[in-house]
Amino acid sequence: MNADMRCGGTEPDSQYVELAVEVFAMLADATRVRIILALGGEELSVNELADIVEKTPAAVSQHLAKLRLARFVTSRQEGTRVFYQLANEHAKQLVTDAIFQAEHSLSNDPPHHHHKIDRAVIPGQRVPRLDSSVPSI
Repeated sequence: MNADMRCGGTEPDSQYVELAVEVFAMLADATRVRIILALGGEELSVNELADIVEKTPAAVSQHLAKLRLARFVTSRQEGTRVFYQLANEHAKQLVTDAIFQAEHSLSNDPPHHHHKIDRAVIPGQRVPRLDSSVPSI
């Protein structure tokens, strides 16, 4: 029944466990987490990222180099500017899940539980309430 959940590297003795630890180590820096969140689904230059994460371009560039070597981001050069984007959706999902877990550390009713409204809802359409404390649309 759960065979599909046991594929790939999800077994405790998987060869990927050590690599997963390295992934978490790469994300054990607030600036790198902020960079991944800032990139989301867009491509940004070093200067744009530096403005967003409120660090110097030199510092952001060093973090981006590490993220690139770890294959979290890819880069593209246009003239003298370098643009970065996430290499795949997994880094963003991993960081988002970590943020959600952090919210659980602070509250039994974390904020992300209040945003379960379907994105496909047509404006003006009534949506059933998920929680009585959250106003319906």
